[in-house]
Amino acid sequence: MTTPSEVTARLTGFAAALRSHGVRVGTGETVDAARAVAALGLADRELLREGLAATLLHTTEQRSVFDPVFDLYFPQRVGVDGAGPADREDLRNRLAAALAADDAALLGRLAVEAVDGFGGYGSTPGSDGWSSYQALDRLRPQTLLARVRDGLRAQGAGTGFADRLLEDEIRRRIEAFRAMVAAEARRRVAERRGRDEIARRAVAPTADRVDFLFAGKAQLAELRRTVQPLARKLATRLAARRRRAARGSIDLRRTLRGSLSTGGVPMRPVLRRRRPVRPELVLLCDVSGSVSGFSDFTMLLVQALHDQFSKVRVFAFVNRIDEVTRLLVHGAADPEGLGARIRAEATLTGWHGSSDYGVALGEFAERYEAAVGPRTTVFVLGDARTNMSDPNLPALRRIAERARRVYWLNPEQRAQWGTGDSAAPVYADLVEMHECRNARQLGALVTRLLPV
Repeated sequence: MTTPSEVTARLTGFAAALRSHGVRVGTGETVDAARAVAALGLADRELLREGLAATLLHTTEQRSVFDPVFDLYFPQRVGVDGAGPADREDLRNRLAAALAADDAALLGRLAVEAVDGFGGYGSTPGSDGWSSYQALDRLRPQTLLARVRDGLRAQGAGTGFADRLLEDEIRRRIEAFRAMVAAEARRRVAERRGRDEIARRAVAPTADRVDFLFAGKAQLAELRRTVQPLARKLATRLAARRRRAARGSIDLRRTLRGSLSTGGVPMRPVLRRRRPVRPELVLLCDVSGSVSGFSDFTMLLVQALHDQFSKVRVFAFVNRIDEVTRLLVHGAADPEGLGARIRAEATLTGWHGSSDYGVALGEFAERYEAAVGPRTTVFVLGDARTNMSDPNLPALRRIAERARRVYWLNPEQRAQWGTGDSAAPVYADLVEMHECRNARQLGALVTRLLPV
């Protein structure tokens, strides 16, 4: 029997685990979640899952973090040790029947039995750890597809094209069962090693917290889908900053002069009126190797913010630099093919294919000097790894002297700056360099650094 104090501890730990993965869970949401638990109870686990999701989550994308963390803190069974050897064929027969009936509750119980009987490893079952891979390898649920299909076909469930759809549905049920086994094994490990630690280490982060340098193809695709929502949020913030800045700062001399009529009390501050002028933006993007995912995403974000600036020019480089502004036509760029199109249509390499910041910066200072002026903010995007070539500091200094501001966004951890062929420290002596490893950091930096 789970006591109220145990439920409270699990709920607060659950909220803390979600916060550690970037889900904004405050006191109000936690109180709402507690009320949901009191109203829904613990008997219907899926009802409880949906109730907590409704009270704690802000976006559908956060569900990918919520579900595995929920499985750790609100499992089907808590503190259960292994039940000893199981009959493999009997379990497979019952699993086939549950798959045919699409009985989710029964599948959940069978997942627990599978881990009980076949997932433990060590000197005695369950004594040292639990492995979903081991349990699934011995149970082999994927080999039940034909048996379940034939049983449903005998009941007239499908023939021909419908039979193909039936197979797809059976595969979906099998994958759902495999996920249940994985969740149960993860829960067992959490019971032994601590839920908080497992929740922090074993749950994949949301896309906006994945390092650009380590993001896979699917994660980069998901990031590209977040460009427009992120751009709308940033545009709103920039517009608000611009409105505040347009009011101007206090003109101290005129304010004191006006205070003479009130005995020196500045009752009516006088503001310096600013002439609203939209700034210009220039991006210099390293599109070589793994850095290209970071640059592609940032280019798309800036393109989506195009209306916030009077002029935006984008340059891409590997060891040669070329302007690619034409490839980021406002509202028409293809997020999926942007990087490939840039590398196919722009002149980015010379006699070798490795990045060379010194040559690229020098070529930009010589060929595109007119692109930078007193209203221009320049962003350099790249890891500053020069492949042991000359970093060409005079070229970067020349750009910084002409520009209003120069910021360098580096997708590597700060601890890696200066290691190996990284010239980040010497570049950071000339311009302001910031760590920018994921979309969350990028959004914060863009809000803070973009000019108004």
